[in-house]
Amino acid sequence: MRIEGIVSSGLGRAHIFMSQHHYQEQFKTIIGRSAWPGTLNVKVEGESLIEYRKLRVSAGLDEGTESGAIAHRIKGFDRDGVSFGGATAFLAQFIVDETSHDCAILIPDLTRHEDVVEVIAGVFLRESCSIQDGDTVSIFLE
Repeated sequence: MRIEGIVSSGLGRAHIFMSQHHYQEQFKTIIGRSAWPGTLNVKVEGESLIEYRKLRVSAGLDEGTESGAIAHRIKGFDRDGVSFGGATAFLAQFIVDETSHDCAILIPDLTRHEDVVEVIAGVFLRESCSIQDGDTVSIFLE
C-alpha cells in the first residue's frame, strides 16, 4: 500500500505523548528503536485518503474495508492521574526523493485527524529528509 501526501504542521503537542517512557518501550519492540519524540503530519486526499481510511478501519476507529496491513497495538496507561490512550501502529517506509527511513503510521485511539497521517520514526524526519510544510512525501506499508 502506498500513501502519498503533503507535509503539514500539527498542534505541536505530540512530543508530550511521544516522550513517555511507557510508549517508547513499546515503540522499541515495534520499530526496533526509540521513536523521535514527535510525529510528522502528512495530509492525504484522493486515493491515499481511501487507503488511510482502510488503516483506520483496521485500527477499529471506522467501519468498512480493512487494510490487510499488520496492526501493532500500543497500550495506553495512567500516570499521576492522567490517562494516556492507546494507539495502533503500522510498519512502513517513509520515502522522499532518494532518502528512505523505517517508520510507522501511528493512529491514536482518540484522534481528530481523519485526513492526516501521523508518522513516527527513529529519526527527526523533517531534518533527516530536508522536508518542510508543503512538500510531497510517500509512505509504503509493509
